Amino acid sequence: MNDKLFSEFPPITTEQWEEVIKADLKGADYDKKLVWKTIEGFDVKPYYRAENLQTLGYLETNPAEKPFTRGHHKDNNVWDIRQDIEQEDLKEANRIALEAIKRGVNSIGFNAKAVKNLNDLKQLLNGINPEEVKINFTKTISFIELIKLFIEYIKENKINGEKVKGSLNFDPYAFALKRGFFYDSEDANYNEVAQIISLVKENIPHFDCLTINGSVFSNAGAGIVQQLAYTLSAANDYLYNITPKGIAPHSVGYRMVFYFATASNYFMEIAKVRAARLLWTKIMEQYKPKCETAYDLHIHCESALNNKTIYDPYVNMLRTTTETMSTAIGGADSISVSPFDVAFKTDDEFSRRIATNQQILLKEESYMDKVIDPAAGSYYIESLTDAIAAKAWEMFKEIEGKGGFVSAIREGFVQEQIAKTAEQRAKEIAMRKASILGTNQYPNMSEKASDTIKDIKPCGYKTDGNEIRTLPFIRFAQPFEALRLATERAKKTPKIFLLTYGNLAMRKARAGFATNFFAVAGYDIKEGAGYNDIACGVADALAANADVVVLCSADEEYVTLAEGVCPALKGKIKHIVVAGNPVEQAETLRNLGVTDFIHVKTNVLDALERYNAALLQ
Repeated sequence: MNDKLFSEFPPITTEQWEEVIKADLKGADYDKKLVWKTIEGFDVKPYYRAENLQTLGYLETNPAEKPFTRGHHKDNNVWDIRQDIEQEDLKEANRIALEAIKRGVNSIGFNAKAVKNLNDLKQLLNGINPEEVKINFTKTISFIELIKLFIEYIKENKINGEKVKGSLNFDPYAFALKRGFFYDSEDANYNEVAQIISLVKENIPHFDCLTINGSVFSNAGAGIVQQLAYTLSAANDYLYNITPKGIAPHSVGYRMVFYFATASNYFMEIAKVRAARLLWTKIMEQYKPKCETAYDLHIHCESALNNKTIYDPYVNMLRTTTETMSTAIGGADSISVSPFDVAFKTDDEFSRRIATNQQILLKEESYMDKVIDPAAGSYYIESLTDAIAAKAWEMFKEIEGKGGFVSAIREGFVQEQIAKTAEQRAKEIAMRKASILGTNQYPNMSEKASDTIKDIKPCGYKTDGNEIRTLPFIRFAQPFEALRLATERAKKTPKIFLLTYGNLAMRKARAGFATNFFAVAGYDIKEGAGYNDIACGVADALAANADVVVLCSADEEYVTLAEGVCPALKGKIKHIVVAGNPVEQAETLRNLGVTDFIHVKTNVLDALERYNAALLQ
């Protein structure tokens, strides 16, 4: 060790760092400026140091050791590349699956609703070797009848059942939250799970039988911690209710899948996957399983749907790339990437190929499957893992205090908590505190979605009953997309004229803000040349036949500008808007004829809905 080097760069204490930061803030509030107040209910510091990890006991363990925060693999970070196929036509679904396998997919999710008999299953699986490709059934009329057919297919084709892997998307709780009731009854569902596990254990022992659809919570607008906590709670309720049926805890735990939706909060999503394994181990230990396989939880991650857009759809590729990276780094066991066009059309060969290639690139060119626990030792990610786990455990215990997951959803508690979070998230997007690139921020003004999209693909589930309050299916971009589609289909596109005046820096900044603001609704925007003579600006605004004139200047110049503009435009222009929030001059400006103010505190969605109502014909 070079002692001279370390003497030249002595260690810096946290107190010293804080002193420098506070000096740089020049009196500004530290918490407001630098501490991230997450929607998850905990604070994220501006930086972390080694001392923040001193209380994290799991850091002393190796990968493949309890509590498995660092994953179940000792020498790699391999995950399955999965493609889910919604196509119900058996022949077409088989064709798509075979093409996917050629591209490198090694796990297929099939919608098996059309499978009624063994011949149907043979058609669906024609040319696919279940010893090499994992088979997942996402939908069916009856999971128990389907698994019987699948086992029959395995035996008839002399396939080694020990090598068959895959899963059933059997989740009565998710069904109830989508449809409003349990099919059959709770107890009948538990009996069905027990029967399926018994059949699988005897014939295809490595096949997963029970899926906990955390994606249902995410698609309803839940936060990351809620998705994790409610998934854990549902899993625990299944364990509690199935083990009395004579199924050992490790047999249930080993054949369970956590199905998470992954959104674009990159580091938080990494931490969520790691925290899931940590907390699952904590829960499973309470059942005192006789076999270590109880802890071998399979975590599957799919791209979240609530952040996908119909405008600027290729940005969805960027979203799914970061989402896939975060789940891979977190150590997911399998990943499915949603095609970029999922929000507005049925996927095609191009969008499916791109989705597959995103994972292949991460493996073959970035070697993310070669590094064990890539996030290990990161002060930030380790601290996030601990914070998410702690908050999720609080939520988990709260639900247990209400009698468990089923009691909590019958009461409507889970649904209400998710609704509150969804409302808060929607408000942040409406206020543009949270960005959806290409939709509520920086839209592509030349794009016309109405040329190819007849209508926005509806979100939601078919609800048949109200025994249990259902969860909605939310896509946060949808209200903004509806605005813009309405503009595109109107007889006349509203025209916005930006009357820029005075201070060069301020007028350019505010013109940029106003352009971005009104472009979100798809309006026709023209920026003036930049005026020192107000009369010239007024003349150009009238020549542009504008519906809205936006004044873009410095706060101290707005009264002068309004005094020149408002009388000249009175009766000719209905809406004269100030870009900014000059509080002290606001009353004077309104008296002069200014009708509105747009600024960073404006609810953009509400404002543009008002403009659409007033301007569209």
